[in-house]
Amino acid sequence: METSLRSKSIYIILMISRQIITFSFKLPRSLNSLAFSLPHISMEIVSSFGDSPYELLLKALTLIPITHYVIGFVLVLWVLLYNFLEFHIFQDLFSGFRGQRVDLTFNSCSQLYHEVVSKCTLLHGRYMSTPWLSSPHLQTTFLRFFGRPPVFDYRREVFSLDDGGIVALDWLTRFDVMEKENIANGEAHQDSNMPIVVVIPGLTSDSDSVYIKHLTFYMAKRGWNVVVSNHRGLGGVPLTTDFFYNGGWTADLRKVVKHIRSKSMDVPLFVVGTSLGANMMVKYLGEDGDDILIDGAAAVCCPWDLLLCDRFIGRNAVQRFYDKALGAGLKRYAKKHQQFFTRLSDWDGIEKARRVREFDTSGTCRIGKFDTADIYYRESSCVGYVERIKVPLLCISALDDPVCTKEAVIWDECRANKNVILATTQHGGHLGYFDGMDAKGVWWVRAVDEFLTVLSSSTIIHKQNMMPDSLLVGPQKSLTDKDPYIHLVKKTENKIHHVDNKLLQTNKIFMERKIVSSDAAKGFEANSSSIDSFIFILKRFTDQF
Repeated sequence: METSLRSKSIYIILMISRQIITFSFKLPRSLNSLAFSLPHISMEIVSSFGDSPYELLLKALTLIPITHYVIGFVLVLWVLLYNFLEFHIFQDLFSGFRGQRVDLTFNSCSQLYHEVVSKCTLLHGRYMSTPWLSSPHLQTTFLRFFGRPPVFDYRREVFSLDDGGIVALDWLTRFDVMEKENIANGEAHQDSNMPIVVVIPGLTSDSDSVYIKHLTFYMAKRGWNVVVSNHRGLGGVPLTTDFFYNGGWTADLRKVVKHIRSKSMDVPLFVVGTSLGANMMVKYLGEDGDDILIDGAAAVCCPWDLLLCDRFIGRNAVQRFYDKALGAGLKRYAKKHQQFFTRLSDWDGIEKARRVREFDTSGTCRIGKFDTADIYYRESSCVGYVERIKVPLLCISALDDPVCTKEAVIWDECRANKNVILATTQHGGHLGYFDGMDAKGVWWVRAVDEFLTVLSSSTIIHKQNMMPDSLLVGPQKSLTDKDPYIHLVKKTENKIHHVDNKLLQTNKIFMERKIVSSDAAKGFEANSSSIDSFIFILKRFTDQF
């Protein structure tokens, strides 16, 4: 009986398929004849067996093994997830897991490209993401939860701002990350004359964030003096004034750069901004123009246009997940400083906020004196300042970034400004860029290091030898008498620990100024720093080839 029913079902399907194919070749004759003939033929076939077509179809479906349904369901679910989470494993497979080329956008007359970027092998190569992280969402999520940051301790400087606010400057040098056996062999030395890199974290991020630790550790191990400029209220320091940072606030960065430059006039100084920190940095570069005090910069995963990113991040279910996650981070930040936010903002609105925009409306706009969130986003976006940048700037963006939309990427602005190079990759996520089978490497970290290394050895970096009189603080000395070894405390797990100086903790954090110096450092000749810098630059440059 079962065999007979199966045969009837197959016969019906074959006959209907045959009639459809026959009539599809005869479509030019008449669509009406097709409409009348097909039901007539089908009914004749069905009536010959005495059952309705739906009963036959249902009986045929019941004969299909349950395992086939499971396999079909899994395949459909995989296709949906593949598109929903933007996987690209098949594209990578078809390309032989070679990755996609890095696309460079720049002015054809750019001296920066011809003298610096043309020598950067990573920017002229390919980026291939870790195969088992072949999705921008996996890259971004893996960074947050499984990024496996290196373990080390910063040296903290608590820096006071003009308005009474304080920020934590977390320093890391090659000496801090050297292996113990190297130190025992006498290889440790003060890297006081080496180039300095100031790192600006993203929204609610600080020096303990995974991607910041990857960047600082890698660059410090390569010989740079790295300092993370934490935003107000982050990194374990309190808010001591009636103001906190926002996406367009550049005054703190300007003050920090001026402070570091005044202590290290002959040392190359660079800035690396990430995510919202990149927006703040680019805006700062454009605002200061020719008066900028740094030699070069790099912006990684910059949002460029905050209003466009606000629209993008609420566009679909996946983006709304990031919106809620970022909003939750802002609420945690507000709860750490609840007394401050309760007094100056709409605390009830902050508690009810589920999106970044809702938090900005209740908190950021109230404290920053913006009438609406849209006005805040428009005035704080850095896209309008790119044309005014006068120092070398490398911009790295992933076109599949789930937070900062590719619709905001500054293609035309980069073509117009000879000082700006834009490097875009097809994949990478938001600050992820993990590569290799073990996902231990972060591509953008190496790309930034390579760019700054070649730039520091070039002839086009912004010369800072002619400093304004307002920055001169006395006879030039070795950096061991200045930064980064003043106001120092050891910083571990967002806590401030006493090292050599007395730390006073009331409502503010103050440090007794103590200058660490040595008789040997005072005996250095004036040209010692120049020779050390030249040896460092030559060594770092030859390492690239």
